[in-house]
Amino acid sequence: MKLPPLKALPVFEAVARLNSFSKAADELSISQSAVSHQIKQLESYLGESLFIRTGRYLSLTEEGQQYQEAISSALMQIERASERLLGHETSRLRLSVFSSFAVRWLVPRLPELRRQYPQLELSLEMTGENPRLSDRVADCFITIKQSSPAFAYDLLYTERLFPVCSQAFWQRICREQQLDPAVDALSLEQLASYPLLSTYSIYDRSAGDWEAWYAVADRALPAEQPVQHFSHMLLALEAARFDQGIALTNDYMLNPEHDAEDFVRLPCHSLITGDTFYFAWKLTRRHESSIQRLRHWLVQQAIENGLRPS
Repeated sequence: MKLPPLKALPVFEAVARLNSFSKAADELSISQSAVSHQIKQLESYLGESLFIRTGRYLSLTEEGQQYQEAISSALMQIERASERLLGHETSRLRLSVFSSFAVRWLVPRLPELRRQYPQLELSLEMTGENPRLSDRVADCFITIKQSSPAFAYDLLYTERLFPVCSQAFWQRICREQQLDPAVDALSLEQLASYPLLSTYSIYDRSAGDWEAWYAVADRALPAEQPVQHFSHMLLALEAARFDQGIALTNDYMLNPEHDAEDFVRLPCHSLITGDTFYFAWKLTRRHESSIQRLRHWLVQQAIENGLRPS
């Protein structure tokens, strides 16, 4: 087995992570000249430059970025394997999760996770976009893409959008349209009389969510229909809570226990967006008990709360 200078690998990982020779020296309690020597030794062995030095600024080369990804993951695996053998396996996990999923679905359920697994310390890394699957980002992920064969995926939720409004706004609709909420559906013609609250980020275009929802019924969004635009579903849902119109939302954004008094799901059709949410973890870490505990709990919660079939 031909290995690079092993002492240089933790030094390289620290410099790449901290983007600084001096900070890496402080963290490793060695001199800056020793850090520089180890990096030069590693670059000489590999025959590649790992860093670009421009004055006081330091950045990774393309080869350095690729090497950092592999080396950081390998060092973390060595650390965890040693901890398991010593009986010191950590129960700390970083979960990268969409902000809306975290705020509306996960955070309210964390007390149950702590009750069931009190030894598990979960740190949430919130993201507005689909997370990059990497040990440098988090230990496990909630993602909508099965983008890497190095990861395993468990289904949590297949997204559908449906219209909701506040209780007061629904009473107004029923009164003005002379609807009996127990038996009558709301037609698209009746819906056209009320402002729609649109979330730009779902389809990355203005009113894209409502256009797709109307298309399910083979209709076009009426040109004269008033539409209020928001960047995020959280904002549109809050506007609906305060009687400002009708929003499209999904199952995980509504909590049956806490939101029943605020929102009404309108008697209309739903839209399947094509986004499917998965819990993802690295195959090389499949034996870590903390990941398996979190995986089991998330899947059970998704089943119990109707996000995924049993």
